[in-house]
Amino acid sequence: MKSNHQPSIAELFISFLRLGLTAFGGPSMIAYIRTMAVEKKGWLDAETFSNGVVLCQTIPGATAMQAAAYVGLKTRGVIGAGASFLGFGLPAFLLMMTFSALYTNAHNLPIVLSAFSGLQAIIVATIANATLSFGKTTLKDWKTFAIAGIAAALFGLNANPILVILLAAILGLALIKPRQLNSSHPISSDQTLPTAKPLLRIVIVSAIGFLLIFIFNRTLFELATLMFRIDLFAFGGGFASVPLMLHEIVEVRHWMDSQTFMNGIVLGQVTPGPIVITATFVGFLLGGPLGGLIATISIFLPSFLILVGISPYFDRLRLSPYFHKVIGGVLCSFVGLLLTVTIRFALNVHWDLSHLLLASGALVALLLKVDILWVVLVGMIISVVIII
Repeated sequence: MKSNHQPSIAELFISFLRLGLTAFGGPSMIAYIRTMAVEKKGWLDAETFSNGVVLCQTIPGATAMQAAAYVGLKTRGVIGAGASFLGFGLPAFLLMMTFSALYTNAHNLPIVLSAFSGLQAIIVATIANATLSFGKTTLKDWKTFAIAGIAAALFGLNANPILVILLAAILGLALIKPRQLNSSHPISSDQTLPTAKPLLRIVIVSAIGFLLIFIFNRTLFELATLMFRIDLFAFGGGFASVPLMLHEIVEVRHWMDSQTFMNGIVLGQVTPGPIVITATFVGFLLGGPLGGLIATISIFLPSFLILVGISPYFDRLRLSPYFHKVIGGVLCSFVGLLLTVTIRFALNVHWDLSHLLLASGALVALLLKVDILWVVLVGMIISVVIII
């Protein structure tokens, strides 16, 4: 259904830019997007937006970013999707670039070392909370627990997480019971403005961009293709990218150690937007501002292309029991992968009573639904006061 009020491209960009300035809390931002796009602006009706949320939760990528792009896609086509996507993510990108530059110049100062030492314990609590949240919504019976356990064991044995995810998809197809599907509110293809030609243009421009990076800087090309692959397999939201980044960046390529990567996640938690903005930090440390820009574009591009490409045809996938079995297996694997990441991060923290209390307090606060921003900021203050 088309909305009664069609926003301009500039209105989409500015509206989502304002929302992106306060986009703390990851997927919880979907409620604020709904309030703006459905209730205040009247760009979409409630049913269309709800169907879009299902789509965004099914495909790879950061869910809130995808929801912003979906609103733009439904109202102004591919250009609208790009404007919404860019506006929503721009504040997080600019802040992370700034924080990365400051970190590069100040990370050896005693006060900074103290702050990050305590915050690493809080990141352990954050990933543990994400594991519990993933598990609560995904693991329903012994079969799903088994898939998660197999994924955790394989990742713990240093198996490639992408291969683990593919195995989990096969196990999901074989083991997970098909769920009852509701076809009363399908997404029909005529609800989305034409996407084929604009999508093809984006693909061509992106391919040219990757080719130029390959010609001029092979290291940044490796970074770009790596982030592209990570996003392709990051089903279930931004946290799903963390195990993939840890494996590829820390364990395979040794571009940074685990503690530096954890510091990047800390910075990602105090910026608005999804946790995958950590890619900006990785890119900046590897290749300066250009590296940060390339890593950011590469980590968001695949999921954006998938959203635009699949939206007109999502009805067929949504009604396929095999599709949901495969996605179910993939999501189970991320529970196991996140569990292993929690353990690995915990092993990199220099535990004492203060760190233990910080991690425990942070986990309790997160379980009580305290905003992650406040958990991190309070933890930073306590770290400086107690650990210095």
